Amino acid sequence: MVITNLIKDIGSYFIMLKRVFSGFTKGSVLKELIFKEIDDLIIGSLGIVAFISFFVGGVIAIQTALNLENPLIPKSLIGFATRQSMILEFAPTFISIIMAGKMGSFITSSIGSMRVTEQIDALDVMGINSLNYLVFPKIVALMLFPLLIALSMFLGITGGYLAGVYGGFTSTGEFVAGLQDSFEPFHLTYAFIKTFVFAFILATVPSWQGYFMKGGALEVGKASTNSFVWTSVLIILSNYIITQLLLS
Repeated sequence: MVITNLIKDIGSYFIMLKRVFSGFTKGSVLKELIFKEIDDLIIGSLGIVAFISFFVGGVIAIQTALNLENPLIPKSLIGFATRQSMILEFAPTFISIIMAGKMGSFITSSIGSMRVTEQIDALDVMGINSLNYLVFPKIVALMLFPLLIALSMFLGITGGYLAGVYGGFTSTGEFVAGLQDSFEPFHLTYAFIKTFVFAFILATVPSWQGYFMKGGALEVGKASTNSFVWTSVLIILSNYIITQLLLS
């Protein structure tokens, strides 16, 4: 029974994707919707991403420094560990999971509320492809999600630098040497490839949960919870698959 329901859920997700990319809404209307989604999803997330990234970068630097008990280990390892942690995992993956809670809940609740109040039915009656109208602008807006991740990387490393240098754990020269040590440009490419995949998941999975929900206001909350679970699981699974394909 569980497997049958899972197959039905996955099937409905792919049916939704097919309808999202067919029957396009008028261009001028889509343009306005896209800018609104950019404001709500991207610009509206700048504060929380900046705050979390800055302080997590500082924590990574401090924890690394406190574990360098052997005097033979160079202090430049603090900068190296901060860079690697922020670029490879924290910025692309964990910020995406955090956004699954913030963005995902917002998307699911907004579309779910439209379903409850029959606004989606009204769009369909007017001959508008409601899935293209509601979901496509979110997908386009979240193609700017890598900008948030780039900001997260920068602020995380900046936070690590300030915590490490002004906390007395390392010097500016040692931290910068660690940043430059064994740097692989492909790691940035890998991080942004992951980010685009995560952005697509963040746009479509919460929309799917909100669009196909049934019931009233109480079910909107349940759909938001399901949205976070599904989005987080898919982000973690895709992270594993992409890492195996690109880094192994």
